[in-house]
Amino acid sequence: MKKMMFGAAMVMGLASVASAQQVKTEVAELDGFSITLHQHAFLTQSELATLRVVMSNRDALALFVPDSSKGFAALAVSPDDGFLPEGAPAKSAQAIGGLPDAATAAQAALAACDGLRKGAASCVLVLEIAPKG
Repeated sequence: MKKMMFGAAMVMGLASVASAQQVKTEVAELDGFSITLHQHAFLTQSELATLRVVMSNRDALALFVPDSSKGFAALAVSPDDGFLPEGAPAKSAQAIGGLPDAATAAQAALAACDGLRKGAASCVLVLEIAPKG
């Protein structure tokens, strides 16, 4: 019985990894930074369009991701809460910038988002910003 439960847990874990790997990405360059958009299935076409503007416009990037011009930054969103419900960023959508590396930026954005999310699903990264070079 323990082996069956372990096997089921392994299959579910592998399925989670496989689904995470299926998220398409887009990469853009802006003012010496590389910006990666993770196109999660829960994002609406309007949300994706907004994120694409953020990726390509200095002012929009500064508005949605403060301190993005200083080091590494990330924007995390709750799949259940969405990014722009009712046309404004969800309270749980959290951007953190000005950090020394990508892992720290991702971890900080995810933790901030998870601390505010209303839904059950853990937050995911939708944007990652890294200095080129």
